[in-house]
Amino acid sequence: MADQDQDLVDVDPYDPGDGSLPVLRWRQAGYAELATRRQLRAMGLRPGGQEPVARIECRGGRRYAWLYRIDRALPKRTPSLAQELALDRAMAARQTCPACHRRYFHCLPLRSLGSCLECSDGTPADPASYIAPPATHLLAA
Repeated sequence: MADQDQDLVDVDPYDPGDGSLPVLRWRQAGYAELATRRQLRAMGLRPGGQEPVARIECRGGRRYAWLYRIDRALPKRTPSLAQELALDRAMAARQTCPACHRRYFHCLPLRSLGSCLECSDGTPADPASYIAPPATHLLAA
């Protein structure tokens, strides 16, 4: 059994659970050196190309997350200003109502409704949920 523990195993990161990766249950002790992607992100880390070493399951195995070694994780990369600007523009397109031009703090149902709820069916929007639309200049007209 000792030589089986030292055999190298080809690990598939999309392993469906055929036994090639150890499976830990929810809140099972013994994974202090392991973390999920979300936990790594909270620590300011990323997997950094390493493959998962285990899998944690909850809700009877219907939901799972890959576990990575913390000591092999790398620091998160810092996006450039151009990347941040591109992400902000992409989010602005999803958060801005085309009818009233308000930018909300959440993504709008533009595919189903085509506008914010206030413009669509008259449901009043909480003023704390959006940024005021940009002022229109009358001098340029």
